[in-house]
Amino acid sequence: MAGAITLKKILTPHAQTICKDIDVGPEAKKCLEAESDPVAYLNALMEQNLYVDAVRFLARALPKREATWWACLSARCTVNEKSPPELITALTAAEAWVFSPTEPNRRKSHTAAQAANFDNAASWAAMAAFWSEGNMAPEDVPAVVPPPDNLSSKAVAGAVMLSAVQTQPEKADEKYVFFIEQAIDIANGGNGKVWQV
Repeated sequence: MAGAITLKKILTPHAQTICKDIDVGPEAKKCLEAESDPVAYLNALMEQNLYVDAVRFLARALPKREATWWACLSARCTVNEKSPPELITALTAAEAWVFSPTEPNRRKSHTAAQAANFDNAASWAAMAAFWSEGNMAPEDVPAVVPPPDNLSSKAVAGAVMLSAVQTQPEKADEKYVFFIEQAIDIANGGNGKVWQV
């Protein structure tokens, strides 16, 4: 990664706070010092090629809308004109929520994710949108079931990780670095479209 990293949209001052409710590996835990800021922690993860941990960390650290956009961008790398329509619908639904985070768009993301069967990045991008806020209970049920605060980040991480390994898994590390570059751009107010895979 070229140049000094900044993460302007990540407002939590300590990486340890961000990591309190996500699973990172033992090597990533060793990098986690009490006073480490997010930039220092991400740098430590990248220096040791702990890309999966970096993905989980960024998925949790980014604001939910920005994180869902990141999931959409990575999932876009896995679809083409021959992809099943359910995948395109799930991805389009997730993107619609990012552009207009309304309750109807959030609910459409859930329906589209279910139709896409959860074995692909697009369905998890759509679940990231659904789990970002609101009520997880069906609309016709009076109970309110808010999603756990870290649930959306798990869907984002799942989308990014699937995007890295679904095709050409031998190039996963290269793809992880690319996706992490996207997240860093998003964390600084960019659109994440840094360069093409």
